[in-house]
Parts: sequence; structure tokens; C-alpha cells
Amino acid sequence: MLCGGFVCTRNSLCALNILYVLVSLLLVGAAAWGKWFGLVSSIGVVAGVIGVGVFLLLVAWVGLCGALKHHQVLLFFYMIVLFLVFVVQLSVSCACLALNEEQRNHLLEAGWNKSEAMQMDVEKTLNCCGFAQADYNRTCAASCFNQKPPLTCATCSEIIEKYAGQVLRFVGGIGLFFSFTEILGVWLARHYRNMKDPRSTPGAFL
Repeated sequence: MLCGGFVCTRNSLCALNILYVLVSLLLVGAAAWGKWFGLVSSIGVVAGVIGVGVFLLLVAWVGLCGALKHHQVLLFFYMIVLFLVFVVQLSVSCACLALNEEQRNHLLEAGWNKSEAMQMDVEKTLNCCGFAQADYNRTCAASCFNQKPPLTCATCSEIIEKYAGQVLRFVGGIGLFFSFTEILGVWLARHYRNMKDPRSTPGAFL
């Protein structure tokens, strides 16, 4: 059970935002590491992950500043942004957990056809060629493609579909967990914002 004191609420809000800072740095570091070692060649994917990390870092910074200074405007802005993130993340997490096999396959194929750079990343990492059918008349980044005939490359859909359900459940579960930490952050910020700082003068406006 969370304590209701001013200092305890402030420390809880600070600890939650420090967790968000660590997660944001992990996202940015993982994207940079994958790009540096050539695991991901798609600039769009790297930029997207880094963008999410930077956005989370900015939100956490606003929350930390608002908590440390008991700043009413920053705390209000933090509450609104965190609640919007909660709604979006909860919706995406529930969608990931609710997708059936046919919907997963349709989504994977749509994502596959969207970016050639991502296709090369997947083919190189999973050692496969093509999505639903291997086309040996085009270039493939898989190591099996460079072997002497006969070519025996598996299609990427065969490999991806084996783990797609597990990955979506994992992502949905992680997203669902963090969505509840976000609504906790909204509640803490609202509760802390309405509290009186014991160090302030008795007639100070809060």
C-alpha cells in the first residue's frame, strides 16, 4: 500500500520517473547498438525506436522536475501526456494479445511489403528468403542464398509464424504492465499536486 505523506509521494513519483529514464536509455542504446553492429539497417526502424526513447525521456524529465519542485504546471502537463500515453499503450497491448493467427499473418505480410531494408534485415538475421515464397531470381541477404545449388532456403513466413504469437504475447504483456505503471504515475502526480508542501508558509497558494 502506498504511503500518503508528502515526502513519500514525491519519492515514489521520482522513483517511477527514474525507471522511465532507464527504460528510455535502454531503448536508445539498443537501437544504436543494433545499427552499429549492422543487425538493423533500416533507418526508419532505428529512428522510430530512438524517437520513442527520446519522447519517454522527455516525459520522465518533466515528471522529475515537477516532482522535485512541486511545480503545478509541470505536474499537470505530465498528467495529461502520461494519460494519453496510457490510453494508446493499453489499446496497442490489448490488440497484440487479441490478434488471431489469420490477423497476425496479414499484419506480418503488410509489414514485410512496406520496407525492402527491413526485408534484408529479416533475411540476414533469420537466414531465409522471401516471405511466403522464396524467389531465387532476386538478391537475398541470407547466407543460404550464397550456397551452391540446390538452394534450400526456407521462407521467412515459416520461421516468423513460429514465434509471432509468442512475441506478440510478450510485447502485449510488457506493454500492459507498463500501462498500469503509467496510470499509477497519473494518480501519484494528481495526488502529489493537490498536497500542501510542509516546508511552505501556512498562507502559501498551492
